[in-house]
Amino acid sequence: MAAKIVSLVNQKGGVGKTTTAVSLAVALGRRGQRVLLIDLDPQANATSALGVSGAGQPGTYDALLDEVPMADCIVRVAEEGVDLVPSSAELSGAEVELVPVLARERRLTNAIHPIRDHYDWVLIDCPPSLGLLTINALTVSDSVIIPVQCEYMALEGLSRLMETLDLVKRSLNPGLHVLGLILTMFDARTRLAQQVVDEVRGHFPQTFATIIPRSVRLSEAPSHGQSIFRYDQGGRSATAYDAVASELLERAGVAV
Repeated sequence: MAAKIVSLVNQKGGVGKTTTAVSLAVALGRRGQRVLLIDLDPQANATSALGVSGAGQPGTYDALLDEVPMADCIVRVAEEGVDLVPSSAELSGAEVELVPVLARERRLTNAIHPIRDHYDWVLIDCPPSLGLLTINALTVSDSVIIPVQCEYMALEGLSRLMETLDLVKRSLNPGLHVLGLILTMFDARTRLAQQVVDEVRGHFPQTFATIIPRSVRLSEAPSHGQSIFRYDQGGRSATAYDAVASELLERAGVAV
């Protein structure tokens, strides 16, 4: 059975997108799911967060531009129970290099196709922009998850993102849909955070029930090259992301 392909996307930076991509990938892997995480962000934060160096080995840039088989770009992260296609600084030039390429929006689709049957889930960590890399991710995806921080102006940019999703749906990928929004960086001490939660849920009923709390441990984990499940197993952030994974599997109709 072909993998479910999900892009994690928000053109606003600093919303917990990469943390969510890594944490969800590991949470699903811990539940026995076969998971591939594709780091499509030139900052390569998902790559380093899993303790992998993208330097000196093929990764997303090579799969997109040099047409190296994606199977040859996969790194097994045994400690976390997931596979990773790493990113590197090279990917920062891909937006420009893809412009003259024929069928440039479908390069990632072509790269993923041969390995799709090897996994239950392919999660794509998109860059914080709506450029060609993100368009490639949206074109190949079945659905998207949008992390939204519980802070002022949380809804800023979401309307533009929804317009982009509609455009991709009309032009390139009719089956694309929003699987849900995930509320991140929730600080229970502030009234504003709860107001943001209520506002997002009012506009987007598909928002996940579980809220990710603001946490120092969650911020520290990537600097140690570990997921929150290795760095602070049993902590409130790990528990929250495990609950989101349960919701995700339920929404996808997967019995585990």
